Amino acid sequence: MQFPHINPVFLRIGPLQFRWYGLMYILGFIATYFILRAESRRKQLPLTVDDVADLVFYGAMGVVLGGRLGYILFYNLDFYLANPLRVFAVWEGGMSFHGGFLGVILAFVLFSRRKKVPFWALIDMAAQCAPVGLGLGRLGNFINGELYGRPTDVPWGMVFPGGGDLPRHPSQLYEAFLEGLALFLIVRFAARRSPQTGVAAWTFVAGYGLFRFIIEFFRQPDAQLGLFFGLFSMGQFLSFPMFLVGSYMVFRLTRPPGS
Repeated sequence: MQFPHINPVFLRIGPLQFRWYGLMYILGFIATYFILRAESRRKQLPLTVDDVADLVFYGAMGVVLGGRLGYILFYNLDFYLANPLRVFAVWEGGMSFHGGFLGVILAFVLFSRRKKVPFWALIDMAAQCAPVGLGLGRLGNFINGELYGRPTDVPWGMVFPGGGDLPRHPSQLYEAFLEGLALFLIVRFAARRSPQTGVAAWTFVAGYGLFRFIIEFFRQPDAQLGLFFGLFSMGQFLSFPMFLVGSYMVFRLTRPPGS
């Protein structure tokens, strides 16, 4: 199959260009706002409409700043040490989920202390929002023709513009489904099924760690890093501990008392 060659710019107004990838971020933040509002009412948290908007802003800053810093530290440190001004060239790409994840945690710690709202209640709500943003972001990656998969002979393999002549796994779509839709439904179910604080958050951590670890076997490794031991990617090294810790915490929080 040939890549559909979707124009990454969906609207031009004079010198201004509006890209699908940026739109996916915006849609993710809008969805996050409405999910947080609904969940804060359900949990009867003392958050006003303005507080929820502030929480989205804190989360957005955590995603962007943490994601950028995480990519620099985890994936391409040597390049940015040699080219420090390129740190600010975010339009060139280079965001890390794991860095954004840590950035959101820090942002929510600050918000929790400022507003005197329980941290784990906030994180449980955020865990239901994150898969929506992840799914939309992976669709943006697919439209851009970036972060494609490894060469394959499956019937749905695609020839991507930057991937040579070989058909490759459309791993962005795998991620959009597993890290997006499937993970959203799993975390949503956990949030409704268990009243225990923290279960939804740790379910997200475990689920993302598992799905990302699996998908990395189909995704093209970062060129500057390659595979460690000829088998595992950096994404897998960062994700597998999430699966282990998240699974342990879900088990610990949901096991019957005294067992």
